[in-house]
Amino acid sequence: MRLAFVAALSLPLLLAGGPGLARPVEPGYVPGVEDLPLMPGLTAPTNGAVVFDQPEGRIVESAAQGDVSADAINAFYSQTLPQLGWRAAGAGRWARDGERLEITATRDGTGSRAETMVRFVLRPQ
Repeated sequence: MRLAFVAALSLPLLLAGGPGLARPVEPGYVPGVEDLPLMPGLTAPTNGAVVFDQPEGRIVESAAQGDVSADAINAFYSQTLPQLGWRAAGAGRWARDGERLEITATRDGTGSRAETMVRFVLRPQ
């Protein structure tokens, strides 16, 4: 009886997802970077960013994943980031106001289980 009661109480929590589980963020931003949009189709852990504030500037490392091609990710950020003041600084690299941003996308898995992992690294220039 106790087990059934605990299971009944736990089910809504499992279905809703707990802290740190990946869930869609729409519209959303890359965790740790309040002005960097998260591409639709990507999900990110709610507490998945590592953020350091230092006198030279902030350092943020964050990640997201989804069933989106690396080409689509690159196209999205190539179109979006210039509108936010970022300047292209090489393949997957951007610069703005003394900061540099690097975005890398790699495909993991095969077949229907394949997902693209996207890594965002923001550092002072």
